[in-house]
Amino acid sequence: MKNDLKKKFLNKTLLITGGTGSFGQALIKKIPFNLFNEIRVFSRDERKQDQMRNKFSNKKIKFYIGDVRDSQSILAATKNVDYVFHAAALKQVPSCEFYPLEAVKTNIIGSDNVMNAVISNNVKKCVILSTDKAVYPINAMGMTKGLMEKVMISKTLEYKKNETVICATRYGNVMASRGSVIPLFIDQIKKNKNLTVTNPKMTRFMMNLDESIDLVFNAFLNGLPGDIFVPKAPASNIINIAKVLKKYLIQTLLL
Repeated sequence: MKNDLKKKFLNKTLLITGGTGSFGQALIKKIPFNLFNEIRVFSRDERKQDQMRNKFSNKKIKFYIGDVRDSQSILAATKNVDYVFHAAALKQVPSCEFYPLEAVKTNIIGSDNVMNAVISNNVKKCVILSTDKAVYPINAMGMTKGLMEKVMISKTLEYKKNETVICATRYGNVMASRGSVIPLFIDQIKKNKNLTVTNPKMTRFMMNLDESIDLVFNAFLNGLPGDIFVPKAPASNIINIAKVLKKYLIQTLLL
């Protein structure tokens, strides 16, 4: 870990919303616990919190049951917190398509609750995780994430003199993360099923979990109020991803 990050994190308290997800778990694996005064994992998933508690078994990691939709629960969790990484979201495209109002409640209203909480509790910095689908969105997930970004920008304009810095990162597709297409394709190939490619011309901007964490760290170190950090990422259409996975797995299984 870079020295400037170590200095920033030393004896500080970090809160990760949606901390039981792929990002939160990868982040906690990567950062040295002993730097922090406390790391708070905030989520509504009691089962995953218990699994993480047993897996990491560290007194510096505290678990908070709550939901970003509940303004009081996130307000309480952000008390005496120095930094917040806001990863809680409904981010699976089909779920948001079938239940768009649920996506609104979590991705827009929930994010607004987080931003209000960090401002009220004088949190030093809050990095919000967005998505490339927020740009010219054609689905409910992208639309709600796009509006989340608009809310973030409006907060920074409304509270210009506020000491809390709120900025955002805009992810591509995090490879092999929960609910992403690569694990789905791998499972379908292994079971000799047809690959569910909706549109072969769909493009995906690819990044791995380590790159997603580095992007958040970059925003954390350099972000100014209202900034949105967009990484340069390799792109591929979905049919090529499917073909490469199929070729690789067939070769691997034959060896």
